[in-house]
Amino acid sequence: MVLKIGDQAPKFTLEDSFNNKVSLNDFLGKRIIIYFYPKDNTPGCTKEACNFKENWEVLKRNDFVVLGISKDNASSHQKFVEKFDLPFVLLTDPTPCKVALSFDSYGLKKFMGKEYMGMIRNTFVIDAEGKIQKIYTKIKAAIMADHVVADLKLN
Repeated sequence: MVLKIGDQAPKFTLEDSFNNKVSLNDFLGKRIIIYFYPKDNTPGCTKEACNFKENWEVLKRNDFVVLGISKDNASSHQKFVEKFDLPFVLLTDPTPCKVALSFDSYGLKKFMGKEYMGMIRNTFVIDAEGKIQKIYTKIKAAIMADHVVADLKLN
């Protein structure tokens, strides 16, 4: 099933970098940015996380919650958060990546002629009622948060 704007965001519960359970329902009444990324501490994923960090004050001021999701484990997430002083929550979606699949963000990828299954870099903006407001695909990691902030006209 392909998600579209106006659809109810798929419900989920995942563990964060401290092994605490975090559910989408925990944030009802708030706007949420969920971004799926392939791997902690890789160049593109680091640029993307740091771009969200650079935009953190404007996102926070506009009452957004940011959730980064990859299949990395809690320990990897914790090291990534500490290394780059990330102010938002990272969640682990272990193989078979059920949450990423429900958000159409896990599938066949190609790199240097090799095909493999992996996390697809997508970002979703969820409104306060839990409905999908925006979907971003084909993302330039280094400016993803800049793009969201400009697109939503946040200040």
